[in-house]
Amino acid sequence: MDIDAVKDALAAQAIEVPSWAYGNSGTRFKVFGSPGTPRDPFEKIADAAQVNLFTGAAPRVSLHIPWDRVDDLAALAQYARDLGVEIGTINSNVFQDDDYRLGSLTNADAAIRAKAVAHHLECLDVMRETGSRDLKIWLPDGTNYPGQDSIRARQDRLADGLAEIYAALRPDERLLLEYKFFEPYFYTTDVPDWGTSLVHCLELGDQAMVVLDTGHHAPGTNIEFIVAQLLRLDRLGAFDFNSRFYADDDLIVGAADPFQLFRIMHEIVQAGALDPAVGVNFMLDQCHNIEDKIPGQIRSIMNVQEATAKALLVDADALADAQVAGDVLGANAILMDAYATDVRPLVAQVREEKGLDPDPMRAYAASGYAERIAAERVGGQQASWGA
Repeated sequence: MDIDAVKDALAAQAIEVPSWAYGNSGTRFKVFGSPGTPRDPFEKIADAAQVNLFTGAAPRVSLHIPWDRVDDLAALAQYARDLGVEIGTINSNVFQDDDYRLGSLTNADAAIRAKAVAHHLECLDVMRETGSRDLKIWLPDGTNYPGQDSIRARQDRLADGLAEIYAALRPDERLLLEYKFFEPYFYTTDVPDWGTSLVHCLELGDQAMVVLDTGHHAPGTNIEFIVAQLLRLDRLGAFDFNSRFYADDDLIVGAADPFQLFRIMHEIVQAGALDPAVGVNFMLDQCHNIEDKIPGQIRSIMNVQEATAKALLVDADALADAQVAGDVLGANAILMDAYATDVRPLVAQVREEKGLDPDPMRAYAASGYAERIAAERVGGQQASWGA
């Protein structure tokens, strides 16, 4: 095992963070405010830059439109670059407008479908003004009652709407289609699983890829199988990393099931998909409702790094030999040996060799940034759901 190659891979790892993680969020019952919460997209990016400053592994920030719409998007992108980060994926929003009560791209009303398409074309404009290359689409579309609408007709409308958006892509741009098996509707969801997303992406073309959110699956789903299959087909465009106990909990990645995160990263490593050239974008998608937001993102980055380090330590040659030999327990033991390894000293060493503090959580706490923004960001409207 080449430990230098492991360290090089860890040093090069990049994980995109979401702007909305730094604003106030909450449950259906309560949105909790906190001292120092950003009041605008510029302050969100400033907070995201702190995560990159202390981890060295978060060089891009996802935006959510219209939450992060500003008058001068080029200035926002330049502000990000000045702080050492870049604008990453642009996320559309068709779940807050009253017109979308019965769906957006799948709505029976042609005018509303046209409005939803126009919003996505606007998001393409935002991409071009900020230097982004990816448009991520999550649709809340679905139905609550049998007979409410035609399941097949909704799929036809969806295909037509996606095709119109896809046709507007430039050659170097991608459409990333997310899925979610339920919520906000409960009888049918129009993109409920990876198979539905894949079917639409295959029909659209090579620039359409599937997004896998680790919280968007039914209990018991083997997520690493989905990862392996999508990698095999060259259709895994991105991850939304988070953790879940029950449904789309959006908790800190690795908090609920760190072994699952390791198994996912094992498939990534085995397929060589850590290489940026493969095109898999590793992103966080989390809402920090009760914990501090910047430390929550730092901890998330650290959890992904540690799972990746363990996956990189798997003896791939020995594992392949055991698999070919039919050595069931031997193969499992090789995997479990890597998972049982305490990789924290290794990851800390990688940080030190990059000129970073080996303990990002401690370093951020000592920086005084949290106290400074709590004192400075007084007054105005804190960024929140719908901001």
